[in-house]
Amino acid sequence: MNNTRISLVLLAFLLLACTDETSLAPEIEQQDPIAKAKIDKTIIASLQNTDEFNWRDVSDEMIWSALVHSDSVLSIGYRPANESDINGRISEIDIEQEAWIEASDAIVNESITILREEGDDSFIESDLNIHKHDVLPFIDMKVSSLEVVKYLRSLSTVRYAEPLGYEVDFIVVDGGRIESNSGCSNDPDNSIPSSDFTNISPGAKASWHLYANNVVSAWNSSTGSGIGIGLIDTGISPNQDNLNSNFNSGNSSGRYVNKYGFYRSSWWWWSKPDGPNDQCGHGTAMAGVMAAPRSTDGSSVGVAYNSNLVAVRGTGDVVINGGREKTGVADALVFLGNRSDVKIISMSIGDVFSNSKVADAIRYAYGKGKLIFAAAGTSTSFTNWFGVIFPATMNETVAVTGIKESGYTRCDICHSGSKVDFTVIMERNGTANHPLSLAMSGNQPSTVGGSSVATATAAGIAALVWAKNPGMTREQVLDKMKRTADLYPNKSSSYGWGTLDAAAAVNY
Repeated sequence: MNNTRISLVLLAFLLLACTDETSLAPEIEQQDPIAKAKIDKTIIASLQNTDEFNWRDVSDEMIWSALVHSDSVLSIGYRPANESDINGRISEIDIEQEAWIEASDAIVNESITILREEGDDSFIESDLNIHKHDVLPFIDMKVSSLEVVKYLRSLSTVRYAEPLGYEVDFIVVDGGRIESNSGCSNDPDNSIPSSDFTNISPGAKASWHLYANNVVSAWNSSTGSGIGIGLIDTGISPNQDNLNSNFNSGNSSGRYVNKYGFYRSSWWWWSKPDGPNDQCGHGTAMAGVMAAPRSTDGSSVGVAYNSNLVAVRGTGDVVINGGREKTGVADALVFLGNRSDVKIISMSIGDVFSNSKVADAIRYAYGKGKLIFAAAGTSTSFTNWFGVIFPATMNETVAVTGIKESGYTRCDICHSGSKVDFTVIMERNGTANHPLSLAMSGNQPSTVGGSSVATATAAGIAALVWAKNPGMTREQVLDKMKRTADLYPNKSSSYGWGTLDAAAAVNY
């Protein structure tokens, strides 16, 4: 008995003595994230090859790595298990119904369970910074765990799981660098030649491009009265009187301008929106193109100078690339979608690849009957390789780009492609001069170019058409614009139905 006990003790001692670090069961090592440069390269390659990139096409590891390299916020689109494709009816969904609540609660609760099982003793539920949207079926949640990403992407109740704040640093194509262009400049232009505008009563300036797109002739039949245009952009300058106290002046009367802000510049999730005031200049310029009054002070007149304007600050600049921009734009779309007085939404903003959270909001506004115009894209250099940007790529939007005065040559910084629906003449031959608009303050006009001004012009033309035919549906208004564009009934692979003719569309 004693010998047996001693033998067992000796055996245990020998086993312990022979055991070293290498013979122990290896600990589970934390996986390193994929390098940001590699993620960027994947995105760029997809854009170059297909003009598209979608997070659903990459691995769980790349999604998680993108979270690590950004703000760690994952946007999770959800649906009940018995629901199929909801894209075409997202505006009809009530997420307060029991099945939708159960689906969203299960996603959050299981994510919490996984995090606790991973042994993070310091974890508390508030670490997730969970934000469930009030209207749209998605949740924004802080995620730092690869296992949570894997779990969520395996669920049939998860429509998408995308890094909200991931941004591509820069793009290199054929040795050239493309950086995001903020589009933030809108100073008075004191060098505008007299040939680029016409002085019209009672004292306004009509930009040359209004004649090129037959807008001035359309004013004989319609000035946009009674139609509300929703603008999602960088806001409106409080110092531009023609978009504030003088909105009703000269030949513009009986209308209103409303201003709201949904964009948050702060990183803190509990922060309040910054407000409606434009800190960039782009939104002010777009508002001026669409709806500036036909005033007496020598400023430029807008396309639909008697339309109503509801301007929403959704972004800090023209690129919807950060999480704060995506959230601001999505909230702006839902807000405008629910306003019965808004018929048209103009978005001269976008990004090179899609975001499902914003796409949900686009479909929501579309489901509410809104006619949504979106810019095909504007870059400052090396643009030939890339086509139409998001959200102009969506079927629910009308994509617009800008061309030069004669022939079909896109403007120097404009994008084109098969997703384009219409063109607007907005760049002069020879001088490459651009249309007039309102500067951040004062009566001296500024000038603005790119597919941005083309989009704002198209939205204004739609308001002229709708004001002449107030009982028409969105589809009927769009059909008038299409049938009177100069390439109809043929559709170009780069320029859609061609250049809009405002007078022809209004009187068709």
